[in-house]
Amino acid sequence: MSLLDRLGQKVLFTFDPETAHGLSIAALRCGLPVTGKPARDKRLNVRACGIDFPNPLGMAAGYDKNAEVPDALLGLGFGFAEVGTITPLPQSGNPKPRIFRLTRDDAVINRLGFNNEGHEAAERRLVARKGRTGIVGVNIGANKDSADRIGDYELGVARFAPYASYLTVNISSPNTPGLRNMQAREQLGELLALVMAARASAAAQPPVFLKIAPDLAEAELEDIAAEVTEKAIDGIIVSNTTISRPPLRSTDTAGETGGLSGKPLFERSTIVLAKMRKLLGPNRAIIGVGGVDSAETALEKIRAGADLVQLYTGMIYAGPALPGRILSGMIDFAERQRLKSIRELRDSRLDHWAGKGL
Repeated sequence: MSLLDRLGQKVLFTFDPETAHGLSIAALRCGLPVTGKPARDKRLNVRACGIDFPNPLGMAAGYDKNAEVPDALLGLGFGFAEVGTITPLPQSGNPKPRIFRLTRDDAVINRLGFNNEGHEAAERRLVARKGRTGIVGVNIGANKDSADRIGDYELGVARFAPYASYLTVNISSPNTPGLRNMQAREQLGELLALVMAARASAAAQPPVFLKIAPDLAEAELEDIAAEVTEKAIDGIIVSNTTISRPPLRSTDTAGETGGLSGKPLFERSTIVLAKMRKLLGPNRAIIGVGGVDSAETALEKIRAGADLVQLYTGMIYAGPALPGRILSGMIDFAERQRLKSIRELRDSRLDHWAGKGL
């Protein structure tokens, strides 16, 4: 981390996590020069779901909840940015405090609860950027008090299909009561069938991804893979935050309720990623998320079966120059290994990761 990044992190860490997040969004929205021009290299190009990604590194959903700064995120070097999670109606989320830094673990626990400004506000911003280049995915969710959660996802597909490079169906947040139950096979099958029907009748037909939790048993992964295959879902994102608690050093905050993200999530999320690759076969797109904070962790996700990778928590601790450093590290690796494409790495350690127990 550069001196500037360390100073910036020190300043932001004097604020509570939500205030710091708001300040970082404001800095990007105002166009403040937070980092230099990131490297580009054709060896990092990835084609997935019919989309040509300039590189495999994306910003995960959860940072830009209201589609305020997707283009600024792309300017940091990300090959794509995912906004959301966005619900039909605005909602304030769970009571504060609801974000907790685990600084000794490079991790965060959050129980935000899909706080966002709703479809209308996000759509207005996405309409304003229509015609710009850059890959922007839209992550859709259901309102906490909705009487028809599947209907909320149908609304999200219909509303954002014209503006999204791809859509993500998020049923894996642990902070909306009952939401993860939609990963059970019967409910999931109904949801995915209706989501795909909504896409078929929408004004555009972007690829659809399903974002899953890491806290799933082998049999549950098999059920999800079967439904994803049967309903012809374009891809899957592995994974959301975890409700499990591996050994943590930040004992003052480790007991907080919510989803754990960051470095401690890397192992489990990568195991689940590899198991899903085995179940889905070689052709379904997979985005690997969880504990990505360096070129090596990003490359290891690809070795475990990911086509693309995303990060969020890593940037909280490493600063806005992290995407550029990861891309430079990937380019250096490709140069040393004389790779024509970073895709040559995919699945090279699939058996290693898929063979680990959950």
